Amino acid sequence: MVSPWRGVSLGLLAICLGFLQSASAQDTVPPPAQLQGSSVQSTIREGFRATAKAPVGESNSISAANAKGTAVGLPSELTRLYEKGGTPRSLEELRLLEAQHQRIASAAEACTVSVKIGPAEGCGVIITDTGFILTAAHVAMRPGKVAIVTLPGGRRVTATTHGMNRNVDAGLIKINANQNEGRPWPHASLGSSDHLVSGMWCVATGHPGGYSDRRGFVTRVGRILSVRKDALVTDCALIGGDSGGPLFDLAGKLIAIHSRIGNDVADNLHVPVVHYDLSWDRLVSSQAWGYLPGFKPVLGVSGNQTSNVAEIVSVTTGSPAADAGFLEHDIVEEFGDVMITDFESLKRAVADTMPGERAVVWVNRGGQRVKLFVEIGRAD
Repeated sequence: MVSPWRGVSLGLLAICLGFLQSASAQDTVPPPAQLQGSSVQSTIREGFRATAKAPVGESNSISAANAKGTAVGLPSELTRLYEKGGTPRSLEELRLLEAQHQRIASAAEACTVSVKIGPAEGCGVIITDTGFILTAAHVAMRPGKVAIVTLPGGRRVTATTHGMNRNVDAGLIKINANQNEGRPWPHASLGSSDHLVSGMWCVATGHPGGYSDRRGFVTRVGRILSVRKDALVTDCALIGGDSGGPLFDLAGKLIAIHSRIGNDVADNLHVPVVHYDLSWDRLVSSQAWGYLPGFKPVLGVSGNQTSNVAEIVSVTTGSPAADAGFLEHDIVEEFGDVMITDFESLKRAVADTMPGERAVVWVNRGGQRVKLFVEIGRAD
């Protein structure tokens, strides 16, 4: 496994040289928006204590003194860059910034994990010593799924998906009990969404393209481009497989989770940690709700709302259902791993999927069981 900060040095130097040739980032990026729900430091820790059978105490601390977390001491010379962003003013400040990124990367390696559910791969970050993992909703997919979590060094453990707020792409997973010989899990130090402003430095970690024994986890350095209620926008160089991984501030505290990865480096969106705080009780109780704008799952059928079976009344031309071979009067009996009892239960099963997800569907067609394969579409 390579050093966790391999590539940080040259990447940081290139970033800083580019910034030093231009105006300060605060003059070139969109202004920040005020985030709401500023109770991360109280509510989320209380939620952890209430849901974990053993209180985690100081391991939930957001202070830099938390030796078990990812928070690291911040040199006073970097206070300006931490609070307001901007570019290093000297070679010495650049070296201090580089060393700080390396410390964060070293601490983050232990709690940045790869998550695999079926054939799909993403990332997550452990946030309590009892094994709760924050990830993206589209990585967790739906509550009750079995996940394979790959830890540093390649060790694999099983986990179970819990709730997901699809409105912002926030998901929760928990490592199943009795897999660490009674020892606490290494975890991130929780940060806050309150202090974030455009131009602040950030460190993204993950497993781009999936876990690799030879490569290990990967660190990227970037800056916050804008702060929105629903998302942070950064210029960290993320690719497929990074979704669900953590984003840290310059003090090594977790501030967001990777969500939507764009084609352009400036299109990357992250879920602010405040949303996990606001939805904590629902996430722990395995509720799933909402969908991302433009990502509402669609099957393309209408049905009999009063029947005690899920009978298809019509199939929309050109829809995923039409492409899969659904016919009028088909009675849907199974959708993926869900038993279908009526049309409402079919609607709920479709709503529990993600656009692009493939599902096996069993229908009763004139007394014969027929197996169909459908790829879920999305609403325009």
